[in-house]
Amino acid sequence: MVEVDPREAQPVLFTVEDGIATITLNRPHEGNAITPGMQEALEKAWHRVQNDHDIRVAIVKGAGERHFCTGASVSMLRDSGEGALLRNQTNREANRFSPRQCEVWKPVIACVTGLAASGGLHFVVDCDIVIASENAAFMDTHVGVGAVGALENIGLAKRMSMGGALMLTLLGKAYRMPAARAHQLGLVDMLEPTKDDAEARALEFAKIICGNSPQAVSLSKRAIWTSLEMGYSQSLDYGWELLKAQWRHPDFVEGPSSFMEKRQPVWNPDPDART
Repeated sequence: MVEVDPREAQPVLFTVEDGIATITLNRPHEGNAITPGMQEALEKAWHRVQNDHDIRVAIVKGAGERHFCTGASVSMLRDSGEGALLRNQTNREANRFSPRQCEVWKPVIACVTGLAASGGLHFVVDCDIVIASENAAFMDTHVGVGAVGALENIGLAKRMSMGGALMLTLLGKAYRMPAARAHQLGLVDMLEPTKDDAEARALEFAKIICGNSPQAVSLSKRAIWTSLEMGYSQSLDYGWELLKAQWRHPDFVEGPSSFMEKRQPVWNPDPDART
């Protein structure tokens, strides 16, 4: 009988409280590196975030102090033969662990403490808001181990300066970008002194988002992210259609009504609800 490492029992922790899902990458013994088991658990977690009406926003973070996520588990790829299987898969088939890859249109906040490296950068570039502690650092090791930096690196180029993205990509494991520099270049949105401060800020932002119309928030997120794949005029046309779609949702009536009546709005979490 093959012994199962007890540390691999829960590669992802998932909790929900007051409309906020917290997803914790839970492999601190290997830098929270991504294994096939973790990817499977993450895909299920993101599916629940997207489809559970009681969840309004998600926070993703890493267990421990030293690492947020260090990318794919090299030992697991080697020992499982998973690398050979990936050759016959498309990007959409092979990579299903970040909110963007799993088509999550609810807000997701990345809370980064410690090192985010290589594949772990997917969570950074694919989340909506990135909050980091001052001990966070960012690195891409692909070229240093003979691999191509292409996927998360493209996300870096869309999130920060082109020069910063290329510096991380081309210098490989020789360069760790400090959190302060990442903040200057736009990769990090909020910089906090400690891990506790970063997690508190992420929770604060999540609670604020929960107070807004879920459908308006979702469609607004979709408009902005989709604009990255369209020309400016086409993006505006697409945004206009999303804006009009909200006119048929009950929240479009509830928002002004609650304001006029000086009360808290009661939002309808069903995206298919119509007046």
